[in-house]
Amino acid sequence: MDILLPIVAIGGMGLIFGALLAVAAKIFAVEKDERIPKIVDVLPGANCGGCGFAGCGAYAEAVCKGEAAVNCCPVGGNDVATKIAEIMGVEAGNAEKMVAFVKCVGKTSVASNRYINEGNLDCHTAHRLGGGMKGCAFGCLGFGSCVEKCQFDAIVIEDGVAIVDPDKCTNCGACIKECPRGIIESIPYSAKGKVACASKEKGKPVMAVCKVGCIGCGLCAKICESGAITIENNLPKIDASKCIGCGKCAEKCPRGALQIDVVAELKIKEPAQA
Repeated sequence: MDILLPIVAIGGMGLIFGALLAVAAKIFAVEKDERIPKIVDVLPGANCGGCGFAGCGAYAEAVCKGEAAVNCCPVGGNDVATKIAEIMGVEAGNAEKMVAFVKCVGKTSVASNRYINEGNLDCHTAHRLGGGMKGCAFGCLGFGSCVEKCQFDAIVIEDGVAIVDPDKCTNCGACIKECPRGIIESIPYSAKGKVACASKEKGKPVMAVCKVGCIGCGLCAKICESGAITIENNLPKIDASKCIGCGKCAEKCPRGALQIDVVAELKIKEPAQA
């Protein structure tokens, strides 16, 4: 009996404490939204952070809390947005696909260098070495730090300049954050006009270091009939909502710093032959 009574007492206390813990667990339990795992299942699982949240799980939770829209996933696009909207019972809306764009076409054949680099550097190291070897302080360094950060193989280096494949780009923002010169920006996929230069210099200083750099002459803004171009910091800024893709600005540009996807219907047609 001397041994049995302590065992029974301890066992009884264990049952009481266990019951109390079970009751407390029910009272203080945080209810998990059943929609969260459903949304995670339809997300691509890239965990790229392009939506502005720390991974797909965090984004799904934010959607259920009403802190994020259903169409914020840059990888999944409208298809995923539609599925999430069905889970949430709301309208998906039409999210404009955004892509990264490198504001430089200063390849080695047209842009001068201040010194020769023979080391195996990355863009950050090169940028710290006197601002990089490129004569233009705003030009792409071309060492591919953005390429290493891109997990979608959307960026390549061609002749010393990074080029983004818009069909592969998910606009996750990794390359934009990685570029030490800040010359990669996010633009609408459907944008017809692009300014392929980031130099804020004007005239002669630009011409001294790059054959295709914008010199801030403003001719593009003057010839634009739709009012889509303004000049800010010696650089043209194109309003994608106004640009009709006529291509007149690109034709007028003496430097070739504008890239225009000319709309087929607006191209000048050759006169029909008799």
